[in-house]
Amino acid sequence: MPKHKLIIGLTGGIGSGKTAASDYFQKIGINIIDADIVARAVVQPETAAWHQIKDYFGTEVLEANGQLNRAWLRKQIFANPEQRRWLESITHPAIRTEIIDQLGKVQSDYGILVSPLLLESGQNELVDRVLLIDVPTTLQRQRTQIRDNNSAAQVDAIIAAQMPRQARISRADDIIINDQSLEHLQQACQALHQQYLQLSQLK
Repeated sequence: MPKHKLIIGLTGGIGSGKTAASDYFQKIGINIIDADIVARAVVQPETAAWHQIKDYFGTEVLEANGQLNRAWLRKQIFANPEQRRWLESITHPAIRTEIIDQLGKVQSDYGILVSPLLLESGQNELVDRVLLIDVPTTLQRQRTQIRDNNSAAQVDAIIAAQMPRQARISRADDIIINDQSLEHLQQACQALHQQYLQLSQLK
């Protein structure tokens, strides 16, 4: 039986730089499993979860091409916590199953699970270490407004809905403070890469 690979969970709040960090790890040859990509894949047309969602919400939940109307669905579940809980009861197990399957196929010395909700969803149970890309809230706000063209109020609402910064910090094994240049972030990732390579030999 093949030995279990070292798995790092990479997370951070909106606008923290998770994607820039995971892109760097991928560029240097590390296998990346992205929970957001998995979440979209498990509700593609004709999947089991897609059928359940269509039956529950009706055809209004679908775009003309059969894809889920995510904007419509997001409004529904934010307004109705019971519907949100139902949706999560369908999607979360499917996402978890697919993530576990992909983690088992990691070929690089270690793998990285990228998930904005790593800690909130319990996906941290699937990883050996948690890497937090952290950024001061003021900078997080600025970056997100510029990137997504959102109002300050929208950004504040998104930040308020996520796990508080200090709670994330307290649960992380490794932290990169991403408040400088992209080069600085990549150097910090490279230093951790060396550490993870050493740890992977101990698995």
